[in-house]
Amino acid sequence: MSSGGLNLDALIDAIAERVAERLRAGSSSESGTVRPRLLSVAQAAQYLGRSRESVEHLIAAGKIPTVRIDRRVFLDLIDLDRLIEDSKMGTI
Repeated sequence: MSSGGLNLDALIDAIAERVAERLRAGSSSESGTVRPRLLSVAQAAQYLGRSRESVEHLIAAGKIPTVRIDRRVFLDLIDLDRLIEDSKMGTI
């Protein structure tokens, strides 16, 4: 489809390729830093937009699994994203 010299299909393909490139890059940003998969309770609270106490309550209630390494407690981003997805209500 062409409109005034603009090829809409080519534009859509170019945008799709840029999105795919960013997805392939995964958690790496353009600066080369890696986004950690495991977050501390405080970091998880910030990620979820909740207080630290609220996240500790979710952990104690068994709503979020934890990863324990030595004596430290971490939360997996995948589990946090699953909690978000499972908590969605309504239809779009």
